[in-house]
Amino acid sequence: MSEAWPPDRRPPPSPRAGQERSHASGERSRASGERSRDTILRAAASLATVDGLDGLSIGNLAAALGMSKSGLSAHFGSKQELQLATVAEAARVFEEEVVQPALAAPVGLGQLIAVCEAFFEHLERHTFPGGCFMASAALEMGTRPGPVKDLIAAFQAQFGTLIRGFAATALARNELSAGEDPDRLAFELNGIMLAADTNFVFHEDPAVLDLARQIVRQRLGAGEP
Repeated sequence: MSEAWPPDRRPPPSPRAGQERSHASGERSRASGERSRDTILRAAASLATVDGLDGLSIGNLAAALGMSKSGLSAHFGSKQELQLATVAEAARVFEEEVVQPALAAPVGLGQLIAVCEAFFEHLERHTFPGGCFMASAALEMGTRPGPVKDLIAAFQAQFGTLIRGFAATALARNELSAGEDPDRLAFELNGIMLAADTNFVFHEDPAVLDLARQIVRQRLGAGEP
C-alpha cells in the first residue's frame, strides 16, 4: 500500500502573519477587480442600448461611470475590445434572463411559450434602457464587417436555432399541427418578439407586451395561462 497508515490528520502549518496578509490582500484585490469589471460592462451594455455600440468608447464610458480613462484602459486596451466584452456581457445577461428559464420549462410547446414569455419579461423589467441589446446591436452593426458583427451574428444564430429546436420538439410530440414548419415558426416567433421590443421601447406601454403574449399563444394554439 503506497499511502501511509494511519493517514496524517495533522492540519497543514499555518502561514506566517505576513504571508497571510499578502494572500488575503491579493484575494481582495482580484475580487474587487472582477466586481469593477462586471460593473463597468453592465453599465456599458446599458449605455450601448441608448447611444449604440459605435458611440461606446472608453472616454464616454469613463465619464458616465465617474472613472478615469486610465482606470478603464486597465480593463480594456481598445474600443473594439470594450465592444466585444460588452456584447459578451449582454449575451450572458440574456442567457440568464431568457434562455435559462426557457430551458427549465416543460419540453416542446412549454419551452416555446416560455422563451417568448421570458423575453417579454426581460423587456418589462427594463434590464437595459434601450430594450433588447442584441436587437439594437444587430441593426447597428449588421453592415459593419468585423469581429463585433461576427459575435452578434453568432448569438442571433444560436438563439434562432434554440427556438427552432423547441418547435421541432413540440412538433415531434404532436403539440403542433402536423404541417408546421419549425424554421418558419421560429422566424415568426422571433419576429413577434422583435416587434414587441420596438413598440415597447417607443411607447413604454405594458399593453404592447400583453398583446404580444396573446399573439404568441394564438399562433401556438395555446390557451390562456
